[in-house]
Amino acid sequence: SSSSIKTLVLTLIKERRFKGAALDYGAGKGELLSLLSHKGIFHKLIGTDILEKPAQLNEDVIWYQQDLNQPLEIQGELPSLVICTEVIEHLENPRAVFRELYRILAPGGHLLLTMPNQESLRSYFGLVLGGHFTHFLGNSYPAHITALLRLDLKRICVESGFSSPTFYYTDSGGIPKFPAMSWQMVSLGLLRGRLFSDNIAMLAQKA
Repeated sequence: SSSSIKTLVLTLIKERRFKGAALDYGAGKGELLSLLSHKGIFHKLIGTDILEKPAQLNEDVIWYQQDLNQPLEIQGELPSLVICTEVIEHLENPRAVFRELYRILAPGGHLLLTMPNQESLRSYFGLVLGGHFTHFLGNSYPAHITALLRLDLKRICVESGFSSPTFYYTDSGGIPKFPAMSWQMVSLGLLRGRLFSDNIAMLAQKA
């Protein structure tokens, strides 16, 4: 995930004063886990991905290597925070994933999830001219297979037992056809929020 996504995730963790055990669900190369380990926010860090544990991660970071479309069995203390950044769009059944994340969260725990924002001007542009949301066109497929809107996330959260989610935006978004240029660059940072962000975050709590 991009630096703007990591910045948003770290900001939300700091603002909400999350602590305890954290699971990075779809940890990839372990970049976010490395940042969290360096900051010392959580006393237990867990990562899971289909990839092997990255060599640069500290030995005390627990790692489960597996297909994320399959159930995950956590040993010991359950995470009070599950972080799922830019993962849900890669998986086959988002409702099954939400039910699984609800199951493995500690009571009262939180889910912090990010994904491509399908409701940005850039994404709408791709839908109208290309036949699908921008992050699901061309080279994005077949890596990106599941496009979700805010309404989908609200429905899935309620169905799986989570609270109604709160949404946040990276305030970093490419201009249609010229993604190397951002709305923020041409507007001196004035254009922000849903229409001008390539990525969205949601935060929901386990009842």
